[in-house]
Formats: sequence, C-alpha cells, structure tokens
Amino acid sequence: MDSIVQPAATEQPSASRDRLVLTVYTAAIFVSALLLFSVQPLFTKMVLPRLGGSPAVWSVAMVFFQSLLLAGYAYAHLLMQVKNRTVPVAVHLVLLMAAFATLPLGIASAYGEPPASGYAFWLLGLFVVSIGLPFFALAANNPLLQAWFVRTGHPAGHDPYFLYASSNIGSFLALLSYPFLLEPVFTLHTQNRLWTAGYGLLILLIAVCGVLLLRSPTLPVVDARIEDVNAPAPAFLTRLRWIFLAAVPSGLLIAVTAHISTDVAAAPLLWVLPLSLYLLTWVVVFQSRPLLPHKWMLMLQPVAIAGVIVLLAFGGEQNLLLTLGGHQLCFFVIAMACHGELARTRPAAKYLTGFYVALSFGGMVGGLFAGLVAPFTFSWIAEYPILIALAALCRPAANERLAGIVKWFWLALAALAVALVVPSTTTGGLSTWFEDHRVWVAGSVGVLAALLALALNAGRWKIFATVVLALALIRIYPADEGRVTTVRSFFGVHKIVVTPGGYFHVLMHGTTIHGAERFRNNDGTQVAGRPEPITYYHKDGGIGQAVSAIRERKGTPLKVAAIGVGSGTLACAADPGEDWKFFEIDQSMVDAARDPKNFRYISSCMPDMKPVIGDARLTFAKEAGGAYDLIIVDAYSSDAIPIHLATEEAMKIYKDKLAPHGAVVMHVSNRHLDLETVVVGIADANDLKSWVFNEDSGRDGDYIFSTDVVISAREEADIGRLAASKSWEQTEADDRVRVWTDDYSNILGALYRRLRDGE
Repeated sequence: MDSIVQPAATEQPSASRDRLVLTVYTAAIFVSALLLFSVQPLFTKMVLPRLGGSPAVWSVAMVFFQSLLLAGYAYAHLLMQVKNRTVPVAVHLVLLMAAFATLPLGIASAYGEPPASGYAFWLLGLFVVSIGLPFFALAANNPLLQAWFVRTGHPAGHDPYFLYASSNIGSFLALLSYPFLLEPVFTLHTQNRLWTAGYGLLILLIAVCGVLLLRSPTLPVVDARIEDVNAPAPAFLTRLRWIFLAAVPSGLLIAVTAHISTDVAAAPLLWVLPLSLYLLTWVVVFQSRPLLPHKWMLMLQPVAIAGVIVLLAFGGEQNLLLTLGGHQLCFFVIAMACHGELARTRPAAKYLTGFYVALSFGGMVGGLFAGLVAPFTFSWIAEYPILIALAALCRPAANERLAGIVKWFWLALAALAVALVVPSTTTGGLSTWFEDHRVWVAGSVGVLAALLALALNAGRWKIFATVVLALALIRIYPADEGRVTTVRSFFGVHKIVVTPGGYFHVLMHGTTIHGAERFRNNDGTQVAGRPEPITYYHKDGGIGQAVSAIRERKGTPLKVAAIGVGSGTLACAADPGEDWKFFEIDQSMVDAARDPKNFRYISSCMPDMKPVIGDARLTFAKEAGGAYDLIIVDAYSSDAIPIHLATEEAMKIYKDKLAPHGAVVMHVSNRHLDLETVVVGIADANDLKSWVFNEDSGRDGDYIFSTDVVISAREEADIGRLAASKSWEQTEADDRVRVWTDDYSNILGALYRRLRDGE
C-alpha cells in the first residue's frame, strides 16, 4: 500500500510545497529587480561628478545596463541548455559569490580624469570595470529563475511569464523609492551598504530556489506536462520581430527623456517619469489578466502617434504641464502596444530564455541608437521623431477595409506631399501661411494617419509613410522665430537663435537662456565697439555688482576664475590688465562662443582666451592656493545642476583658492530648485558668511534678466560696499536643511522648498 501511495506523492507535490516554491521564487525575482534598478541611480550618482553632472551620463548608463541585460540573458539561455540540474545552480551561485566579493560598489581605481573627448566610451568602460560583474549576475536572474521555476514542476510552470510582471513591479518600486526615499534620507555610503546587504540576502534566496529545484521531481511526464515539448520553435522572422518590438520602445524611452529635458523643461527627477511608465507597461502586459486589454492599446496607438506629432508641432513652452503629460501619456500607449505584441506572441515555456535574449537584444539596439549613435549623428533630438515613425511598423498585419479606396493610397499620398512640401521652396504668402499654421498642417496629416488605422485598418507601411510626411512637415516649417543653429555634444543640445531682424543672438540650452548679445540697435543699425554684457551678467545685476564691488574694494586689477563659459559674456566684464581664467567642460560650447558669427564677446574682449577644458571640480582643484580675488561659479545645463559643484567639499576647494580677502559668487537662478539655501549652507560649513541678491530687473524685453546670486566671503569687509547695499541680504544657514556634501544631496528637498515658497 505504501509503495503505491509514495510515487503519487512524489509526482504531485503538495499544495504547501507549491506555495513555498511560488513564494520563494517570487521573492527572489522581486529582490533581484529591486537591486537591479536601484543600482542604476546609485552608481550613476557616484559617477556624475566625473563628467560635470551631465544628464547624458544617464543615457549612456542606460545603454550599459541594457547591454549587460543582454549579456545576462544570453548567459542564462546557455546555462539552461545544460540538462543536468545541478550544474546551472552551482555555476550561478559561484558567479553571485564572486560578484559579492567585489562589493561594496566603487569607481575603479584605474579610472582617473575623463579624456578630452570620447566621453561616452570612457564612461562605458568605467561602468564595465566598476560594476560589470555584480550587474551581470543580477541581469541573469529573471530569465534563469523563471526557467528554474518551470522545472520545479509547479502547476503554474506552463506559463511562468507572470513572474516577469513581479520583476517589473520590483523595478518600478526601486525606481520610485530612490529619489523619494533613499536619496533624501541616506548618504551614498549608507545606500551602498544597504545595497550590499540586499545582494547578500538575494544570494540566500537564490540558494533556496536552487535547493527547491534540485529536490523537485524529475519524472519525464512532469517535464512534458510543464514544458510542452511538442511546441514548435519560433521562426527566424518571429525572433526578428521580437527584437524590433523591444527596440522601438527602448529607444523611445531615451529619446522622449532627451526631448522633454532638452526642448520642454529640464526639471529635476524628470528622467524618473518616462522610465517608470516604461516599466509599468511590462508589469501590465505580462499580467495573467491585463488591466488594459491589448486590443485597446492597438486602437489607441495611432492616436498616440498623432498626439506626439501635434505636440512636436505645437512646441514645448506653452502649457508646460499639458505638454509634459502629453508626451509621456503618448509614450506609455505606444510602449504598451509594442510590449503587448511581445506578450501576445510569446513562445512556449521551453523557449523562454531565448525569448528574453531577443527582448534584451532589442532593448540594447534601441538604447545604442538613441543613447550613442544619435548624439553623434544628429545636431538635434532627431531620434525622437524617427522612433515615433518606426512605432507605426510595430502594429500587427491588418486586413484592410474598403480595398477600392485603399488601392489609390500611394498616389494620393504623393500628391498630398507635393502640395504641402513645394510651398516651402518658395517665398510669399502661401509659404508664410504654412509656417504660421504648422500645427494644423502637420497635425492634420498626423490625424489622417490615425484615421487610416482606425477607419480603414490600413497596413502599417501606409500608416508609417503618412506619419513620416507629418513629421517632415514639422521640420520643413519650423516653429522658432528667426534663424536657429543647433550644436550637440555629449553635454546636450545648444541652440543659437538669431532673433527676427537680427537684433539679438541668444544662446539656449533647452528652454533656458544662457547668454545673449545685442547685434543691432533699436533703429536697426549695427552695434559697434565692445559688446555690453546683458542677460544675467548686466552691470546692474548680481554678478555685475559683485565684480565691480570686489574690484573697487581691492583697488588694483583682479585675478578671477570663472567656471562656465556660456556665450562668453563674462569676457567683457573684465577690465584691461586683469587676469581672468575660464573653466569649461564642453569644448563645443567654447567653439560656438568663440565664433564671432554667433557671439562677439570673446573675439572682442578676450581673443586670447584659453579655457581649461574638463570638469571644473577636477581641473580647478589643481590651481594654486590663495590665487584668486574672485571665483564665479556659473556652470549649469539648462535648469539641471552639477551637484558636485554645490557641496561642502566643493566650497572648501573654492575657499582654498581664494586670496586673503577674496569672495565666491555663485549664480543660483533656477525655476525649479531653491539653491540659495544650499549655497548658504555649504558656505557656512566652511566658516564663510553669505549675502543673497534677488532682484527683478524688469527689462526682460532687452534680454536683461533678474538674477539670484549668493556671494560668500570670510569677513564682511571682503565684499566691500555690497555689505551695506539694500539689494544684498546677509543670510544665515537654515538649520533645518541638511548640508549638501559629496556623500549627500537632496534634489527633492530643494524642489519642495521652491514650490513651498511659490517661486
């Protein structure tokens, strides 16, 4: 009797064992995802100071993480080809232990200062050497543990893709918890220790998963029931389509982030939103019963594509919240449609690891295009419209309605293209009308693409061609007033705008003006002689007053260090005989500012200027101590800030380089962050007194702007007449605000203070 019952108990595991297997595997996958997506912002923040805090570091980091995901998935796929169950468990545990031995995280000692060029490739190498092994081991966990789960004989093993949703929930929570919980509460050192402890916990969970696998039944009947051995292998074209479907939303993730942070608003933490939505799509589509049915997303996808076309034609600054929300909502719908197609066409469980290899390869391809290829190929964010057009090809094959009408499509589209494009080659009323009504023109063609999809169920190539025409019209009839030249580098996209009539040349990064010069007087005559500093650097502004007050106090020519070149405006703030030295990380910015066709400040006032190229935190630290009467820190990318230039340690470097009665001036104008409190705090931590200037010029029409400036010095006498000026208020450090250091910063706190104060 016992001999009959025992095999049955072996063949059909108990309900309690099934619950244990499901709980442990879900926990291991969840913890692995938490670690995987918390290490990205953690280590990226550790690296940012090496490259000026550039937002492009995040894009390159995404390329690295996607590439390592592919490597981890390929490793998992190869490991699961081994028939012996013990070998994959043993090999993976050895890998995890080897990776654990390299912790805690840290920048490889071999990596010193970045090179003069090739930042992206240098950065990729730094990531590989510093965190390549632990991240590679983490990357393999999701497909590997799902494959192990299939082989445990669990009743849900025939369709283990629901565990992928659990993985992405962990990723989603990790991503949101970093800026809102981990960063404001813990130092980088503490975050690192917590992450290392979490890695150790994960190893224990995976070891338990391995034990459960090895103790599972190995009867052929179980493997056949779970793995569906008769399921056909996916065709080659199917695998290519998986790659394409994964590549488009992966590239769009980077492209939409670059667009909204460059052309719409460089708000802090903005990168969190698109990535959160991207992860949420994976959570939804791989649920057993998705909350948003795939057929709904396919219906909405052409509407979302049309929405992006309208938003691109509309521009970025009007109704900022609507524009930001619109781009991200459309991205969510498009990603849902692409990922829903992947979920719909997923293979049988026995081909699971190969499916994940295709997904990760597509993710890497999309990331490489948007994160590395595009910045070196295009002078603007061209990857965004390109990927929006390719999204139309992510639709499934369709049976077109009203074939009698559809057969004339290509001829009709060609005629429409000619009618809309030809006016751009002419001058006169028709061309001007198209420019003035670009939103309606391009938007109508975009809506036409959506109608073709919804009303006629048109083929994806027809929709693609219509979308391409709409996007081309946006480029043919630009929104910018005046002539625009774009300069793109690793550090972002800069616009040099010549206003209508040629009165001003304006330097913009995103939607923020970083300098301007008047080229024509109000009567239309050419401005002659030495250019007058304007924008934030006008003589009556905070920086202008600080320079003149320190010059007056000293009584002899100044020695000045200026961090940030911009349009070169400060070159004309120098008096004859003074020694001004500039520090700039972006060579392309120096080249643009030096060209007199763009700006004449450098060519007119300091033609022999030789800026020190490199991150100022590293290059300025090499300067002689006690050398400068005045240090001006003005090195922002749009409204994004290089945090490492605004820490207690950075201020100590500035103080060490000051002459006995010198002063540090920091430009802190920012639409999103309260930086005055930050600068006053780091100055106080270095025993410096601070005065704040905040005054509205009332002359924005002349490109003379209000500025927020903080000047810090050892004694009141060091800042001369500013100490008695009503425009400058001596400010004490706020004890409620934690001092920013190289180990701690709180962007969310600075954002909250700005919102709280209503500024």
